[in-house]
Amino acid sequence: MGLLDGKIALVAGVANKRSLAWAIARRLAEQGAQVAFTYQGERIESSVRELAASVGSDICIECDVSSDESIDRAFAELVERAGGLDLMAHSIAFAQAHDLAGRFTDTARDDYRLALDISAYSLVAMTQRAEPLMEARGGGAIVTMTYLGGERAIPGYNVMGVAKAALDASMRYLAADLGPKNIRVNAISAGPVRTLAARGIAGFSQMEGLIAERAPLQRGIEADDVGQAGLYLLSPMASSVTGTILYVDAGYHAMGL
Repeated sequence: MGLLDGKIALVAGVANKRSLAWAIARRLAEQGAQVAFTYQGERIESSVRELAASVGSDICIECDVSSDESIDRAFAELVERAGGLDLMAHSIAFAQAHDLAGRFTDTARDDYRLALDISAYSLVAMTQRAEPLMEARGGGAIVTMTYLGGERAIPGYNVMGVAKAALDASMRYLAADLGPKNIRVNAISAGPVRTLAARGIAGFSQMEGLIAERAPLQRGIEADDVGQAGLYLLSPMASSVTGTILYVDAGYHAMGL
């Protein structure tokens, strides 16, 4: 018997086997959840389908989170193919590459709007569609991926840090709204992991080394550390945990210097 037998999970944000979203999806599947995946565009579709098949899933749904119509179609297909929704992992973020270098001060209005729309509002938009599905099944759980750059100024993180701050606040307000329906909403703040998205951050290697040196555990983290944290927050083990940021960073967030 798995912790999540009979549960239906939607995982958004898998790009390849190094994705934090994939680490979470794999752990959910190991514990018995039926896992559905979203993807955006043909470029990563084959990779997502291959990973989904490795955990016994054939539910891969195209979803462009910048379009309400696309999100509506994705959730309608999810209901048609899976029958409902209990759990959701949101690991979606985007900023223009040129905004992850240089000065935050130079961020253009359209680039700022884009980063917040994709990286923060997408959680709200997906939760709007997830809420009635989870309510119909007696409750549910949602987890999103954030980062310390939403709380502190991290060199090179720039507008993405502002987007993560908006994501953190959105998570808390969603938790407050959905709590009466027994739907929990939390976030994981992960330390640096060598994902495809991390490569776009200027100075990532130096950041990774510095954090490993100064964190209380004196090491970095692996994607599976995030996978296990995601499993915890989405499982009955965290039944009284909501509106919370869980730091998975070897303790770095606790340090002043």
